[in-house]
Parts: sequence; structure tokens; C-alpha cells
Amino acid sequence: MTRESLDRTDLTLVALLQNNARMSNKELAARAGIAPSTCLERIRALSARGVVRGYHADVDPEALGRGLEAIVAVRVRPHSRRHVDAFREAALAMADVAEIFHVTGADDFLLHVAVADTDALRDFVLDRLTMRPEVAHVESRIVYEHARRSTSLPPPPSPSSG
Repeated sequence: MTRESLDRTDLTLVALLQNNARMSNKELAARAGIAPSTCLERIRALSARGVVRGYHADVDPEALGRGLEAIVAVRVRPHSRRHVDAFREAALAMADVAEIFHVTGADDFLLHVAVADTDALRDFVLDRLTMRPEVAHVESRIVYEHARRSTSLPPPPSPSSG
């Protein structure tokens, strides 16, 4: 998906949805300056093309009894597609894992986890990660604060003319 495949109306709809995914189709259409039927078709097309990947509720982990968040760095060895894919699939199935990042550098993955407390973090690392045969190294960091500026991604700047 390239920026060129999104016109001004698509970009407007994406920005509106990022700021409030619960906005009605009628309100989206009014703010984008298009008919509600056009708006609905545009949103469906953006979803079908994978631009809009879903709608999510932002839930406080502490309200779910997961008051401790951590970033866990994981190194996979031997470093092969088979082992990387196996670890990725296993991590995706772990209930304590909120997000997975496959990264460059000394570590292969960063896992954002949410658990009850430090005992649960220790148990997660020892019982869920280090027991996996492809995991060579694990390092965890407790998150003091997790704040987001916004869920909105502005479109990239237009290429300069000339």
C-alpha cells in the first residue's frame, strides 16, 4: 500500500477514524464533505485494502488485574526463519503479551507484556519464554509509564514540486 493509492478523501477518512472510530457514518461523511453512501463505500474499500485494519477499545490493563507492564527483549537462536516464525507464533498465543515487535539489533523481539505483578513477570519469563528451545536470551524491563501521544498517524509530507 502506497500513499499514492490514497486520495485526499481517503486520507481525511483515515484521520477522522483514527481520532474517533466510533463516529457515525453520517458524521464521517459530513466532516469529509461526501455523501453517506460514498463514505460507507470508501470505508469498506479502505478496510478491504488493509488500510483500516480494525477498530479497538483502549482498555486500562490495571482494570483487568494487570498492573505491571514490561518490555521483554528476546534473542532467538539459531537465527533462522523457522525458529523466528515458531517463536512469533508462540508469543502471539501468550495471553500476557499485548504487542510483539520483530526488531533489528542484538535482540530479535521486543514483547510488551502486561501481568499482575513482579512475581507474575518472573513466572512469565521462566515458564513461558526460557522454556522454549529457540530462546537463547531474555531481558526484561519494567515500564514505569506507558503514554501515547495519539493513535493518529499523519500522512507523510507531499513530495515537493519542481
